[in-house]
Amino acid sequence: MVMDCFKLSGRVLFLSEDPSTVLRQLHGATVSLAEALPLRDGVTVDEIAPAWVCYYLGQRLEDFPYLGFQTGGSFPFPEGAVARGGFQVVVSGEHHGTQGPREAALFAEFAAGIRLVVARSFDPAYLQHCHDLGLLTSTDLDLLEPLLRGEPLPMEHFTRGQDPLTAELIRNGGLFGFTRARMDHTAVLPLPGGAPRPMTLGEKILARAAVTDPGSATGPGLPAVAPGDGLLVRTDWRYSHETATNLAAAMLDAFLAEQVPFHDPAHILAFRDHLSFARESGGQDGAQPGFPEVVRRLQAFQDAFCAAHAFRSEGTAQGISHVVMAERYVRPGQVVVGTDPHACHSGALGALAFGVDAADLANAWVNGDVHLSVPPTCLVRLRGRLGPGVHAKDLVLHLLTLPAMVEPPLAGHILEYQGEALAALRTDDRATLTNMAPVFGALTGLIAPDQETERFILERRGTAAGLEAWMHSDPGAAYDRVVEVDCGTVRPMVAAPGNPGNAVALDQLERAVPVDLAYVGSCNGGKRDDIERAHEVVRWALDRGLMLPLRVQLFVQMGSDDVRRHAEAQGWIADFEEAGARVLSPGCGACIHAGPGMSTRPDQVTVGAFNRNFPGRSGPGPVWLASAATVAASAFRGRLCSFKDLQAFSPVTGG
Repeated sequence: MVMDCFKLSGRVLFLSEDPSTVLRQLHGATVSLAEALPLRDGVTVDEIAPAWVCYYLGQRLEDFPYLGFQTGGSFPFPEGAVARGGFQVVVSGEHHGTQGPREAALFAEFAAGIRLVVARSFDPAYLQHCHDLGLLTSTDLDLLEPLLRGEPLPMEHFTRGQDPLTAELIRNGGLFGFTRARMDHTAVLPLPGGAPRPMTLGEKILARAAVTDPGSATGPGLPAVAPGDGLLVRTDWRYSHETATNLAAAMLDAFLAEQVPFHDPAHILAFRDHLSFARESGGQDGAQPGFPEVVRRLQAFQDAFCAAHAFRSEGTAQGISHVVMAERYVRPGQVVVGTDPHACHSGALGALAFGVDAADLANAWVNGDVHLSVPPTCLVRLRGRLGPGVHAKDLVLHLLTLPAMVEPPLAGHILEYQGEALAALRTDDRATLTNMAPVFGALTGLIAPDQETERFILERRGTAAGLEAWMHSDPGAAYDRVVEVDCGTVRPMVAAPGNPGNAVALDQLERAVPVDLAYVGSCNGGKRDDIERAHEVVRWALDRGLMLPLRVQLFVQMGSDDVRRHAEAQGWIADFEEAGARVLSPGCGACIHAGPGMSTRPDQVTVGAFNRNFPGRSGPGPVWLASAATVAASAFRGRLCSFKDLQAFSPVTGG
């Protein structure tokens, strides 16, 4: 049903910096905006709903909003306070919903009765999730006065400045309301009407996949699209992991209660990858007591849900979803969506692959398409070639040191990589570049397919890649930004703890950094070529009688079962074990604080081939990021060092 206006029927909750003002509201008092000032800035998604709410199968979400909200050194919200208080509008200061995305936080707000969030500014990912879920937003605090007087506010207050499709979604109460209108054949689908123009590869993929009929996810597409155009985009693959599957299912049940058929279930996948080590961890490695049982319920729910809707659950042994998708499923020119920002991994194959929220996924299950505003594109032209011992991870960390790549932020962009340096990069290395696009704030990374793409797909699947002549950017295509990179200047790199942006060349470190834990793995560092480079270091060390220092633990975790089988056949696993490394099954783990290899003390230093190193993400100790080769070399040296530096180190003299 299309909404004409919004009228307040509940209470307004001001998230004040003064805890006594918050408590007065929770105890029934009504306060004014003037009394609530100053408002809290930077309310994070962790404050809106802590991460552990993702482990609930949709139950009790209304009890959780703002349990993590901190003000004045206190946490004023008990469980269920928002729902009991009858609050319908929440008001805060700048940057509401930061450190996203976590759509469970928004769903908790919605489940508790919140229908409008007013803030001076919003995190872009949070704002997008609000539009999808049907939460109204506004940055105009002046509208509170007429709302409190009981005046209805026209929907123009909430659609102003949006593209026509996003405005239509807002009027329909979000994606689910729009899906219901599509099912009832009452939906209006505004289409961009731009003239044909030279397009980037990403724009060409989106134009070909654009839905033109709200009743069908098929059709001829559009002749052209441009940045800012609002589209429904036909997907080729939709996939999720165990915590996101249950959240999307809960949303489906809440908003489309009747049983609805899923579109093309043969191209829907669900993975057990994020929590694959939870039972092994038990109460150790930071896991809470009872956590394995929570994981068992999540996995059992996912399996049952997949069976009920006739789509495939990949089970426990296949590996990390992003790695498996690239190895087994994705083809050039496709549109691929997954419930994790690093779904962009498959951009290395010339596919437009990106992360979506649970609301988008649930609607895509039903309709086969997702809502997207065409992103701007940043062209990264890679000149020359990387030198010996320098790898793709070093390149992407080098990019994080370039002002043109980080200022202003590339929020929501497509990073398109071109240039002669790509010719020397195999697909696994290209996936390192595309996988890490989110650390720049980008939506995805993309590389045009070529003969290397053909080689990779033939090697991994035994089939042709299906390259087509259109799969490249047009001459004259417009880019929001062009960054030129001399790859010959790139040296082995690391990123200091706290943020991937803390990148620095190894030879510029001012002091030796001892390491306690070395971790080769994750979707970014557990691909076949990553494991091969780590093995090269290990084999070199074994041949020279160089052993791991007693205080250093080396972990090697394969990105997929296919990688594990290849490593076993090559004899790599036997060498890792001979060297004293702990070889882990495929899956996510320490990278996301969910498995062996995490630090257990603040003084333990980790070097990992991860894609992120935010505080607390892999245990209480600091985490350095590096290539798989640097991780392995650092393990044997007992401190951060490149393979080249390790080779200069004499096991006999200690030189």
